Amino acid sequence: MKKKLNVALIGYGFMGRAHSNAYRQVNQFFDLDYEPVMKVVCARKRDKIESFADRWGWQETETDWENLISRKDIDIVDICSPNNTHYEIAMAAAEAGKMIACEKPLAMSSDEAREMTETVEKMGVVNMVWFNYRRVPALALAKRIIDQGRVGKVFHYRAKYLQDWTISPEVPQGGATLWRLDSKVAGSGVTGDLLAHSIDLSMWLNGPISSVVGMTETFIKERPIQGKPERLAPVEIDDACAFLARFENGALGTFESTRYARGRKNQNTLEMNGEEGSIQFDLEDAHELAVFSHEDDTEVRGWRNVQVWDSDHPYMNNWWVPGCSIGYEHTFINAVADFLKGLEAGEKRCPDFRDGLNTQIVCDAVLRSAQEGAWKDVSY
Repeated sequence: MKKKLNVALIGYGFMGRAHSNAYRQVNQFFDLDYEPVMKVVCARKRDKIESFADRWGWQETETDWENLISRKDIDIVDICSPNNTHYEIAMAAAEAGKMIACEKPLAMSSDEAREMTETVEKMGVVNMVWFNYRRVPALALAKRIIDQGRVGKVFHYRAKYLQDWTISPEVPQGGATLWRLDSKVAGSGVTGDLLAHSIDLSMWLNGPISSVVGMTETFIKERPIQGKPERLAPVEIDDACAFLARFENGALGTFESTRYARGRKNQNTLEMNGEEGSIQFDLEDAHELAVFSHEDDTEVRGWRNVQVWDSDHPYMNNWWVPGCSIGYEHTFINAVADFLKGLEAGEKRCPDFRDGLNTQIVCDAVLRSAQEGAWKDVSY
């Protein structure tokens, strides 16, 4: 008989849907000892959250997250509300001994993230951060190839994360749906929203970053306030960010992110070049991993695209027959499966608050560097 794990979800936006789908689907495809129970979902607007609960199958609704923390029937608190709520909710949940799953970025600053991390570790609370791109099968295969030594000593790491949804000056800031353009709610712009993913992947694949130098730009300096189009307010988040990095293993890194790349809806790419080989990935072709091996015979040596959908590829034996690809939503299902397998084994299987803190530290160093125009050492 499966062990029930009662989940309380806070937030019902884009990530609320992705997480809800993951909880609904995970036991259909993975053989697990635990079964998530979609116990209660929470948001401030009663009508919105009741409609969301009906659609996704949550048993109960709540409008005050503090009421969830004190409930003895809640095992895990899943935080996918805006960034400025993460600290308070996570701290209360940790003090109550609840397991915690938190969306990225972990916090508004590395100071907040450090206190959150130290608290969950002191309380012995099982925790995870939703860096879902680690759960793309092609990237999990890249990790396997790197760990096997088939890339060798790494010289270069390149990453970019491009979108285009804020190009129009008429896009407002603030409110329930566009809080990512409001620095008081989001903390930062593309650095925390997009580059946090790129930074996490880079350190997962290539180890810690030791120093950075960056630049940022806000292309549209004022935007209307959502719901009050006649009022303009200064834009204080970064629309674009680029930075150079040195890794502790000696590799050089370049990172770029923007919401002003016309035609790019969610392009997330990386490339690693090593002494023995290279790998390249693009989320717009998520089922493929480009691989180059210097060990191949010279007459057939070259880049090849590995279609990551066979049963011996990471995660794929849980899905369809070989040749059938999976999509964005499956990365969250894979993440929940890994989290539950970690509970079964009593070990860490997913990125946790410590990983989220390390990413936050790099993000803060990049933003400080851009402000001061100088290289910054990264101290974890």
